[in-house]
Amino acid sequence: MKTFDELWEELSSKAAAGSPGSRTVALLAEGVHAVGKKVVEEAAEAWMAAEHESPERAAEEISQLLYHAQVLMLARGLTLADVYRHL
Repeated sequence: MKTFDELWEELSSKAAAGSPGSRTVALLAEGVHAVGKKVVEEAAEAWMAAEHESPERAAEEISQLLYHAQVLMLARGLTLADVYRHL
């Protein structure tokens, strides 16, 4: 199990290193538009899981949404501080 901040550190490191075989690095190479489409897709899946599936499935889908939101942040050059400033 990891926290939101720990996930950010992991993804930031993978992005900076250009880790071969990394899904994060591959998504970043596709650009903001492609990553944004994944965020929209994952948001819909999280919503549907919350409406129609078990709490476990909803949590899984929400975790994927959080992952893709962080990849979008990286693709746009944002940091956690940039986002936290608006919470």
